[in-house]
Amino acid sequence: MTSRSFGAMIAAGVLACTADGARAQDRETFGAAMDAFTQRAKQRVEAAPGLAIAVVDERGLVHAAGFGVADVATGAAVTADTRFYIASATKAFTALSFAVMAQRGEVDLDAPLATWAPPSGVPADIADRITLTDLLSHRSGVDNGPIAFRVAYSGAWTPDVLWRLTAETQPRDTPYGQFVYANSGYNLATVLSERRWGRDWREMVEDEVLTPLGMTATTARIDAARTSGAVVAAGHFGRIPRQPERSTLQKTDATMQSAGGLISTTRDMALWLEAQINDGRVGGRQVFPAGLVASTHAPRVAQDATFGPYVRTGYGLGWQVGRYGDDVLIHHFGNFSGSRAHVSFMPERRLGVAVMVNEDAFAGDLADVVANYAYDWFAGLPDIDAVYDAKLDALITERDRRRTGIAGAEAARAKRPRTLSLPNAAYVGNYANAAYGTLTIREAGERLSVAIGVQQALADYLTEPEGLRVELTPFRGEGVVFRLDAAGRPNALTYQDAVFERR
Repeated sequence: MTSRSFGAMIAAGVLACTADGARAQDRETFGAAMDAFTQRAKQRVEAAPGLAIAVVDERGLVHAAGFGVADVATGAAVTADTRFYIASATKAFTALSFAVMAQRGEVDLDAPLATWAPPSGVPADIADRITLTDLLSHRSGVDNGPIAFRVAYSGAWTPDVLWRLTAETQPRDTPYGQFVYANSGYNLATVLSERRWGRDWREMVEDEVLTPLGMTATTARIDAARTSGAVVAAGHFGRIPRQPERSTLQKTDATMQSAGGLISTTRDMALWLEAQINDGRVGGRQVFPAGLVASTHAPRVAQDATFGPYVRTGYGLGWQVGRYGDDVLIHHFGNFSGSRAHVSFMPERRLGVAVMVNEDAFAGDLADVVANYAYDWFAGLPDIDAVYDAKLDALITERDRRRTGIAGAEAARAKRPRTLSLPNAAYVGNYANAAYGTLTIREAGERLSVAIGVQQALADYLTEPEGLRVELTPFRGEGVVFRLDAAGRPNALTYQDAVFERR
């Protein structure tokens, strides 16, 4: 599908009536059916403490509701005004911000970085070749692991540190023009733009997108949101039946970044989806110039992939382009350490859904099942409840498989012998890497703990000598392997394929 044919299809859809009758359906009937299914789904799957949903058509909000609790520590109920972390669904906001600036002539999305960004550490052959479109559509062929790690995981950065780390931008093994999904393109784009215009990515998104749309509850400033008294959903894991646990790694301002750094409510996400469906028009007001929002949906790079029931054929500016069944589905999902978001819309049917769940390891797929129910209800799927009860059965089977697998892996690791040759105290200290920061080893009773920035966790053992296994990001095991000097003392370690020297 070409960009021109895709844009023409969207433009035609904006003028057409909703094909599946979403406008004509009784909204109360849908709301009751949607709530009944969502409540049943949440109760049956039981791993997720809370869930919120918004369904939108071309006239605006069709239905919004919240279920369960936002945080098991407080017991606060989820409502349509609860703020959830939307993770990588943030990318579409960042990309649209750049598109708005480009529409005003402040930047050319297709001009090489070297033509508009201040001189940086990005190698000249890269800066002279790749563009913002390349970075925002994941086709640039380059990566910057240290920047992506610091802004999303460790939180150990300053603007000057990130500027220095632009020199870590390197070609990937995959060629320019090939789709490779990663956060680093967005992170690099905003590090450069912040230095160029003196406005960080949060201000850019607020000024260019959130404020014009009236999305007053959507923000990257999660710390302030928590202290303001707003209900902010915490990430959880449903590892233990009927006992969801709060994730040990919660987002802070330091780890809210341009590829995944917004919290939002169902009511705000309804405004966002209305703008997508109506090409920048919300509540009868043309917020963005006609054609601008639709331009971000046009694929800039091809892909051939599936994600659950979704086929993905391309990627635009912050949007996955594909299909759900026979329908075009523009979408972006996101997850991180106990949070899961589904944001999607069907341009031809002019229908959109946002589902946010505060669990992602054992019930994250619930977000997609709930969203699909909305689409299939409006499509008139026969025997929809029977069909979706079967889908819930499959979801529960997968949940149990994951629980069994995690429990088995934990039991196996608990039996591993200690592979360190020295007493724990010998390994304690700070280990530094210029690109990734400082990693700290501490004693924690009979065990060792590992910390870098805001991340900290107790370590188990690797099977290889002088090795620790740690989950600084829950359920993602990583190795920390010590190197001994000639005297047999630890003088360095390897983590993230990088060497950290002992200080």
